Amino acid sequence: MRKIVYRYLAILMLLAGPASFAMANNNPDAIVGLWKPLAGNGVIQIYKQGDLYYGKLVWLKEPNDPATGKPKTDVKNSDDQLKSRPLLGLVNLRNLQYAKENLWNNGKVYDPKSGNDYGCKITMINESTIEVRGFMGISLLGKTDTWKRVKSL
Repeated sequence: MRKIVYRYLAILMLLAGPASFAMANNNPDAIVGLWKPLAGNGVIQIYKQGDLYYGKLVWLKEPNDPATGKPKTDVKNSDDQLKSRPLLGLVNLRNLQYAKENLWNNGKVYDPKSGNDYGCKITMINESTIEVRGFMGISLLGKTDTWKRVKSL
């Protein structure tokens, strides 16, 4: 009987995944720094302004349009006045609040690939990994991307 219980516990621990073993981090500024999304095409600098956290695109793998040689712009934006703004320097994470250990929420994330704005929350898995979740309405209806910390550009 004991063996069966231990096996079930082991299986539950494996199914729970690495997020359940996240380090406890009570430092609200732990997400401040440079982060590279999984695709690796850019680097976002997360910074604090007042009590809120923001992120801006500070590096692009291909900063210029191959056809024109000019800096890439926010062409997918639904606001015609914003379509000409450069992607480099674009603030795409906004108004994130520190909620509790390892969690920042109530923010917005802008996706320049689609031109859409989404609700956003960030969960810190460990000091070098965060999960950024963009969603419409409720967090259940969204997508999570894993970002890795980078030391410098």
